[in-house]
Amino acid sequence: MSETTQHLEHHHGVGTASWSMAATATAHCLTGCAIGEVLGMVLGTALGLHNASTVVLSIALAFVFGYALTMRGVLRAGVGFRTALGVALAADTVSIAVMELIDNAVMVGVPGAMNAGLTSVLFWTALAASLGVAFVLTTPINKWMIGRGKGHAVVHQYHH
Repeated sequence: MSETTQHLEHHHGVGTASWSMAATATAHCLTGCAIGEVLGMVLGTALGLHNASTVVLSIALAFVFGYALTMRGVLRAGVGFRTALGVALAADTVSIAVMELIDNAVMVGVPGAMNAGLTSVLFWTALAASLGVAFVLTTPINKWMIGRGKGHAVVHQYHH
């Protein structure tokens, strides 16, 4: 039995994950995604990049900031960089990928949002809505993964 599974059993029972736990994990993931997503959308829009380039930049930055936030906490627990990176990859990859798929689909799907400009209410409303939709739709996935000792569950052993 893995340390993660033992930790979950000890604190939450076998194979269980509360909605609260899933929402907390999703909010953690969303924080990194939102920083990267907003920065990417702002930079892409300000630089006049093509929509596809802006989306790619936003996704790349979402992964960078998402992993960085997880690694920060794991590194504080005293583990090495490579281990922290491995934990972040295991903890956040699926969550960030799902979140980014949903988030960017909403942004691209809102007519005019990608071309609205940084001073437009449409741009910021669509971006905020896309992050909200991503949170709502990613939380059940995180609940399912945490209940199986996957995803954000691998980080729990480093929370002391």
